[in-house]
Amino acid sequence: MIVITNPFFIEDETQILHSLLEEGLYSLHIRNPHFSEVEMAKFIHQIKLEFRTNLVLHSHHQLAEDLGIERFHFSEKDRKEFPARFPKPCRFKSESISTSTHSIEDFNSLETKFNYAFLSPVFKSISKENYSPQKDLFEEIKSRKNHKTKMVALGGIDSGNIQKAFENGFDDVALLGTIWKNENPLKQFKLCQKIALTYLQ
Repeated sequence: MIVITNPFFIEDETQILHSLLEEGLYSLHIRNPHFSEVEMAKFIHQIKLEFRTNLVLHSHHQLAEDLGIERFHFSEKDRKEFPARFPKPCRFKSESISTSTHSIEDFNSLETKFNYAFLSPVFKSISKENYSPQKDLFEEIKSRKNHKTKMVALGGIDSGNIQKAFENGFDDVALLGTIWKNENPLKQFKLCQKIALTYLQ
């Protein structure tokens, strides 16, 4: 299961992130599009070294080697410039690359270098106003041809619909609004994690 950082300020965010990672969060996507390179480095330095292998960098990829990060995410826009934007040198043994897609056609056309890809929005977004599916993605993914890239459901995922996402063919889920809009992010994460683990094991 994946958690994406909130793009805006969250009080006690680092403490919350540590609690999620200590609870078994495997993949934490660092998505802070407004951060400068210095702000990004400062933010990541607040996260314990033992969790650096759990981090996925969305921007300022050139910081990865110095920060000990081995996993990268590319937006739909950045993917079109791939591999020109890919950080060099970057010779990590466990290098992992992910990206974002918004249609099954886009997902099917991905090159095999991408380990997994978000497909969104699956449900009405919790974190973004007026951001809802334009198509029924559960119908769309019946046309899935790409089985080398894991398909990750994003958009409006919460404890009430995770099961539906897995039952309809998604390989994993990514959480954002359900965590950061909740009064108790850790409790909500654990609830979602419990459901997801029945499918991911």
